[in-house]
Amino acid sequence: MLLRMLRILALIAAVLAAPPVLAADDPQVADDPQGDAFLAGYIQSILERQLGWERGTYRLEVRDRAATLLLLVDDPERRAAAEDALGQIDALQSLTITVAVTGDASLPEPRPGPILFPVGDFFRPLIADPKEPRFFMSLLEMDTPTDRVTAASVGYGESFGLWRAPGDRAGDGWQLSFVGGLFAQFNLSAPSSDLVNADYNIGFRLSQRTGRFSTRWRLYHQSSHLGDEFLLSQPDIERMNLSIEVVDVTFSYERSRWRAYGGVGYMIGRDPSDLEPGMAQAGAEYRSTRVHHIGRFLAGLDVRILEEEDWETGVSLKAGFELGPPDPGRRNVRLMLEAYDGFAPFGQFFRTDDIRYYGAGIYFGF
Repeated sequence: MLLRMLRILALIAAVLAAPPVLAADDPQVADDPQGDAFLAGYIQSILERQLGWERGTYRLEVRDRAATLLLLVDDPERRAAAEDALGQIDALQSLTITVAVTGDASLPEPRPGPILFPVGDFFRPLIADPKEPRFFMSLLEMDTPTDRVTAASVGYGESFGLWRAPGDRAGDGWQLSFVGGLFAQFNLSAPSSDLVNADYNIGFRLSQRTGRFSTRWRLYHQSSHLGDEFLLSQPDIERMNLSIEVVDVTFSYERSRWRAYGGVGYMIGRDPSDLEPGMAQAGAEYRSTRVHHIGRFLAGLDVRILEEEDWETGVSLKAGFELGPPDPGRRNVRLMLEAYDGFAPFGQFFRTDDIRYYGAGIYFGF
């Protein structure tokens, strides 16, 4: 079953990597008469979608595959980020970055006011967190303390921006969002592919960014439920009414293609009441800026610890390729290999130790 899923993912990757798609992603394949115009659009896409620059905060000119980028405000961090990202474009012959003279008529207008229902977010979603709200389907080979099964893990979830206050610099600011998601697991080794567990998450997120630093505050509710068919097939299993309310904060630092993050959380409400409330999370990510034939490579390592599990770890690793713009709020597709080792990340089974799984999945960003 896993081999079949891998073949399907390979076929999807081959279709998405066909020459027509490459023509839209790699400036080298553009016709020469349109080379400069195409290259300028490609650079603009990187600056605004990947680096989060706002239009009107820079000027760009491309002639004979040589780019001149005028920054309207001197910012060494933005300059370094542009050099890192644009330096990966093979078709670009040269790059010159200059700063506008103080008092120049082309200086940026005052920053925009608050934005209602903004697209995207200041805090990038975590790549390897098993409970990051997103749309996905994964096929997993899973080892539990009592059995080895083939499982399907599926989910849907998204962040809906409610309000944004832009900061003094482009890409900085605050944002309040509504977040919700469902995470479900099915036992494909059972005759009827039983629904085993479903976790429902809903809450609010406040995010903030200043340059390379970003922060996420969350207040959310999670309730977990066992599937009816699974309960019928396992009459001796002990079902609990698991419901928690959590407040947490996560800090993130990004530099070039790398990112590190860490944070802590606390259950302010819990049922059963004897749950230990503390939790913490840390991880690292890598996002390539170079577009390969099957997309942009990315990988993430996420480590979670729970007081309830005597601070034992749950380690998640995901790596694969992303097709489409990388930013939150942009449509993209990820083809990922994934693995996990530690306490069960599935609600009703959180007290189960020593869960291991590996597999492959397809993830959709909106």
